[in-house]
This record gives sequence, C-alpha cells and structure tokens, in this order.
Amino acid sequence: MANSPSPYLLPLFSLVLTLTYSSIHTRSATAAAITVSLSPPLPITPYTNPRERLSHLASSSITRARHLKTPHKNSSFSLTKILLFPHSYGGYSISLSFGTPPQTLPFLMDTGSSLVWFPCTRRYICTKCNFPNVNPANISTYIPKLSSSAKVLGCKNPKCQWVFGGDVQSQCWDCDQKSGNCTQICPPYGIQYGFGSTSGILLSETLNLPEKTVKDFVVGCSLMSTSQPSSIAGFGRGPESLPAQMGLKSFSYCLVSQQFDDDPVSSDLVLVSGSDSGDGHTEGLSYTPFLNNKLAPNSAYKDYYYINLRKITVGGKQVKVPYGFLFPGSDGNGGTIVDSGTTFTFMEKKLFEAVAQEFEKQLAHYSRDADVENQSGLRPCFNVTAQKNSLLFPELILHFKGGSEMSLPLANYFSLVGDSNVVCMTIVTDAVVAPGTAGGPSIILGNFQQQDFYLEYDLKNERLGFRKQVCK
Repeated sequence: MANSPSPYLLPLFSLVLTLTYSSIHTRSATAAAITVSLSPPLPITPYTNPRERLSHLASSSITRARHLKTPHKNSSFSLTKILLFPHSYGGYSISLSFGTPPQTLPFLMDTGSSLVWFPCTRRYICTKCNFPNVNPANISTYIPKLSSSAKVLGCKNPKCQWVFGGDVQSQCWDCDQKSGNCTQICPPYGIQYGFGSTSGILLSETLNLPEKTVKDFVVGCSLMSTSQPSSIAGFGRGPESLPAQMGLKSFSYCLVSQQFDDDPVSSDLVLVSGSDSGDGHTEGLSYTPFLNNKLAPNSAYKDYYYINLRKITVGGKQVKVPYGFLFPGSDGNGGTIVDSGTTFTFMEKKLFEAVAQEFEKQLAHYSRDADVENQSGLRPCFNVTAQKNSLLFPELILHFKGGSEMSLPLANYFSLVGDSNVVCMTIVTDAVVAPGTAGGPSIILGNFQQQDFYLEYDLKNERLGFRKQVCK
C-alpha cells in the first residue's frame, strides 16, 4: 500500500452503520422542545438488487446536481422538534400540518430550494412517479375546500414577489391600479427539480406546529407533478422558505443512516426561533461562515448555502484543486454548497478525477471491479475479498475557512455493494457535461456524506456548525 500519513483503519462490518441516539441540543431551561411523530410509507416495491439501488441514487444525484447548477426559478426562544425519516429515493422527510382543521402531510426537507408546496386537490396528477415504496394512486394530498383558513394568494399581495420577483406586478393586468382593488391571483408557478417538476398556484394558509401556529404562510398548491411524488419543504435562503417565514434563528439536524430507508427510525429536526442574550454558540461544534454568492448569474443560486471549502485531503495528502472550483468566481460560478436533497456528493469532473485518482493511488493493492462500476454508476470500486476482516482506507477530510475540518466516517464515502466484498466511492460526477451545466456550484455536499454528523444552520450568525455524532 502507498504510504498514507493518516490512514483510516476500520473493520469491514463498520461500513454498515448501527447508530444510537444522543442529545443534540443544549438550551436554557425555558426552551420548549417538542417532537412530532411520523410514520414512513409502507413498502411496495423495494429494490431487490443493491447495484440497481446504488445506480438509481448515483443517477438521481447527478440529475439533481444538473438542476442545482442550472436552476429555473419562477431573549427568549423556542424549540420545535420534527422527526426526520430517510427514504429509499434519497431524501429525508418531515411531517407538517396545514389548514383549519389541520391536514398533515409528509414533506421532503430540501435546503437547496425555498418554496414549501404540497400535492393539492383530489384531482392532483403525478406522472412517472413509480418509485420504490411509492404508490402514485395513493399520494397524500391537501384539500383546500376542507380548510377555512385557505386563501388563494392575490397578484398584488407583496408575498407574490417572493416567488416571482418585483416584476410580477406588471403581470397584474386585471387589477385597478388607482383603487388598488385586485381579484387576479398570483401567477401559477412551475418548479424544475433535478429529477422532476411541479406546478400549481400559491396559497396563504396556516402552518400548525406543536405549540406554534404561523398564519398567512405562503405555500404552493401543486396540481400536477412529474417524477416528484412527495411534498417539498424548502429550507433554502429565499424569503418564501420555511425558516424565513417562521423567522428562525437556526435549524439543525442529525441524519440517520440510509441503512434505515423506509423503516420507522428517525432523528430530530430542531427549529429555533426568537432571540437570546448568548452568542448562539453550541458546545462542541466547529463553525465555518456561509458565503453570499452576490455575483451569481442565476438568482436561484442565492437560495443556496455556500460554505468556504479551502482544501481536500486524502490520507493526509492534499488534492490539487484549482481555486476557481473552491470559491465562486467573478462570474458567480464555482464554490461549495450544502444540500439535503442531493444524495451522493457531486464534484465537477476535473475535481472528481483528482480525488478519485488519489484514492486509486493509495489503494492500488486492491483490485478494481469494472463490472460493479458499470452497473452501479459509481467509481472507483474495489474488491476487498482478501482483506475481508479489516480495511485500511485513507481518510477523507474537508478543510473549511476558519480552521474547521470535517473528517468523514469511512461509511460516508465508501459503501458496500449488498452482500458482496466490493466497496464503491459514493461521490459522483457528470461524465458527460451537458451544454449549459458547467456553471453553478462545483461541489454539492449531499446527505449521504452528512450522515452521522450533527449540522446546525446558524441563520442569525450566518454560519454552519457541525460535529461528528451518532444519530438515532
């Protein structure tokens, strides 16, 4: 084996995580912590071939990355805890209730977008939604007629601009400019996600959380979707996001391993609102500041949580990465974002190749498995049959501005392929760069790499805090 200043020695079975829960938040005695239960969907057609599942997750991660790179956009404090569940199509879900009386639906938590929306009305249509454990004919929908607090958002309502910008006022053709009276609704929205899309109209509705109610919450009432079976709870940096509308000072989570996909295992999503007299520093966390990509050519980039990644090391050796990949340039392209909606971390091809080649160099004593690479869409993949009792793998560390380091657990960047003795790197790139997708963030830190970390999005102080922690 090549010399590795900082090797990661782990037994083979440790690639499969068994996680336990530990306390993740310390606040004053006046804080009210509330947990909301959520039942995951019943299994319908789970993947039976682990290579097929990995291939699906790799493909969806790349497709998601393409979207994120070229998006189309149309003194006291309280705690609210909401349970997060992993799902076999790569996301983590929460349970939210809207309306009067409340209607409860599952939502995928997404830090890469801002609008909160749900499948709406009994005539809701979802095409190409035959995902494992999802029955397109039985998707939970919100029924506006059953809520006394539901109102269609008007074109002149200032909140309409949250989604469509200030120019939307020029589209209010049927409004009386002199009297201010307007019966025209806010224009229909259409949102493109990496693997699907949705469209509908905006509502003003009541969001009901345990011991907390948010009135006049702007939410999307989607009438049709493609390849997007679940509601989305946007946690991005836009004004229409859930954190912005709730006035949160921070939110945090600790993602359970996707080993538990669609099983009733959860962890807490903690929402912190109000203000306190302290500096907001959570014990044991390392912090790195958020960046504002003010030069971004696409306004949707401003919704992303950019962080300042300074360097990447593999086995203690720094990977040579051009500065333009690590920090947004004068054109707004480049840099690193954190995204809960992406499964496997995405890297631009040149950067990915540098990281992959460093692993290949330091793991040259293992044989590559080309068949698994072709079938799973992941690479490099190594056959570790001869060393099945223990693996000696180089450590992958992300180094951020301020000196903070994220040392990834081995199971977060190499995964066993089913019951085989093959492990594959769970970082992806776009082998064929499509026209117009070379811009945008160069690195997208996905939820698979966030597993077994407690992450705090400190919105008040504009920084990301993190620490290693086993999740429930």
